[in-house]
Amino acid sequence: MATERRNVIGGVLQSCSTNPMTGFFRDGCCRTGRGDVGVHVVCASVTEEFLAWSRSRGNDLSTPRPEYDFPGLNPGDRWCLCAARWKEALDAGHAPAVVLESTHESALEFVDLADLEAHAMR
Repeated sequence: MATERRNVIGGVLQSCSTNPMTGFFRDGCCRTGRGDVGVHVVCASVTEEFLAWSRSRGNDLSTPRPEYDFPGLNPGDRWCLCAARWKEALDAGHAPAVVLESTHESALEFVDLADLEAHAMR
């Protein structure tokens, strides 16, 4: 029997985005598994500020990379971010808003629930 994937608030994990299609497995969900060394489990709504900060840290999320099935992001897009990268952005004052229902419970290994709740989309 398959186990339901859970989100950080204890519910069933919801889809983050299918336009653009996100998730390490490109299935719209912020879940992790074999091969996902980045642990792409935080569903974030990216902003121009976050995209610029990420680019300055060597991770350009705006430029399309078709070889990785990556469309390039625009402000307002929802995307599954690496939990450690979101925490780094938080510590630097550039964390984007998160969708708690779509953020996998394993994010709590990297960041406190209170920090995620403080950045929850309203």
